[in-house]
Amino acid sequence: MSSAPADTELTDRLLAAAAEVFAERGYDKAGVAEIARRAGVTTGAIYSRFSGKADLLVEALDPHASDELDKLFADHHFQGRMEDILLAAGSSLVKDPSLGTSTLLLEAMVAGRRNPEMAEVLRNRVLERQDRLQAIVEAAKGDGGIDDGFDTDALVTFCHAVGFGFLLLDVLDLPLPTPGPWEDLIAHLVASLRPQSETQNTKGDPQ
Repeated sequence: MSSAPADTELTDRLLAAAAEVFAERGYDKAGVAEIARRAGVTTGAIYSRFSGKADLLVEALDPHASDELDKLFADHHFQGRMEDILLAAGSSLVKDPSLGTSTLLLEAMVAGRRNPEMAEVLRNRVLERQDRLQAIVEAAKGDGGIDDGFDTDALVTFCHAVGFGFLLLDVLDLPLPTPGPWEDLIAHLVASLRPQSETQNTKGDPQ
């Protein structure tokens, strides 16, 4: 029992060292021995906690990328309006694009093109997020916030495409949209997903 905090601290130290080495050297050139050296442990400490380098890279992403969905789910302000969660998540891209994660995530994607193990681990993580986004969309359909006629898979794919697109903007150091106009665009897109009757009823509402 008393060793749990120390074990957690060691795991955190390993992930921090891994993030550092992967960002500096890339997936192919990053060595487990170097990661262990920077963390001040042996390679055995790594292999007793992670299945391999691919697993280590994906796990290293988590401490550097706060999940905005977790934040939004915990925010009682939304009171079950899942379409509002989509609106806030889209708006957050230009305010908090998780810049510290971009290098690692892009490295994981590039490595996945050459390494089947890396591709499988990363694919599973994306599928987990996809399931959560599908649940958001289905809940919004049930509450009447999104027209049931829209295909859930298409909406989830669109969300992923926008998120991954922002990743490339960051990595290439391209300018992000100005928050105001971007939020206006997202608001219009979300409004267009509502059932037609609800859209007509809200056209005269004050902004």
